[in-house]
This record gives sequence, structure tokens and C-alpha cells, in this order.
Amino acid sequence: MDIEHIRQELATFQGSRIVEANGDVFAIYDPRGDLPPQRQMPWATIVTSDNPYDNTSNLDRPGVFRLNIGLTRDRFKEVVPDGDYDVTTLDALFPHPLYGGQHWVCVINPDETWPQARKLLDEAYEFAVRKFDNAERRRR
Repeated sequence: MDIEHIRQELATFQGSRIVEANGDVFAIYDPRGDLPPQRQMPWATIVTSDNPYDNTSNLDRPGVFRLNIGLTRDRFKEVVPDGDYDVTTLDALFPHPLYGGQHWVCVINPDETWPQARKLLDEAYEFAVRKFDNAERRRR
């Protein structure tokens, strides 16, 4: 699976806005396109290189990228049991090296893991919609 295909998949999620910066891709649930910056939390990202705050996965290798997916706590625990993970491994699902504590999973260059990652994207999107709807209800 390549970056462009995944970016196109992310763009199919209704109400999501795709933001690109420095070669990275961010899927943000923003159905009206008016969320203030402090509320623009992505539900999925594609990171294409190492950077000062996240260089643990050795993404500067040619053709390497990491798909990151935000899940509910319970689903995160089902998907990635406790244990040690090599966060440079290609095509393996593991806790995000920095945001695993916030229940983010990731996979570098998904191929055989793509069907599972695609299902997790559905779940992450549904979770983002629920969080948005709950926040809207609290504001009323």
C-alpha cells in the first residue's frame, strides 16, 4: 500500500479534512470546516520522515512511511497487547512509539497488514465522530 492510496482512502471519510504539511498527512474530523486550531486533533496521520520530536521509527529510509491510527482505550488493548515492539519493523502493527499512551497504533509501510489497518481506520473515524458529537452536545 502506498501513501497516495492511503491518503485517498482517508479523504473518503465524510466530514474529514485532509491537511498536508512537510510531506505528512493529517485526517481531521471537521464536518463544518470551522474547528479552531486547538480542537483540530487528527484521528489518523501518515508520517513520512524522522523529525526532532519523533525519530524512533527510522522513517528516513527510502520509501518508508508510518500510518498512525487513534483508537479507543479498549480497542487499543485488544489490538496491541503489552510487550516489547521493534518500532522500526515494516508491515507490523505496534503501539505508536510516542503516543501509545494515548491509544494510538501504527504500522510502517502496511502491506499484509493493510486489511487490518483499514478496519482500524473505520473504527478511529467512528471514534472521532463520537468525540466531536459529544463535544458539540456539551457546548449547547
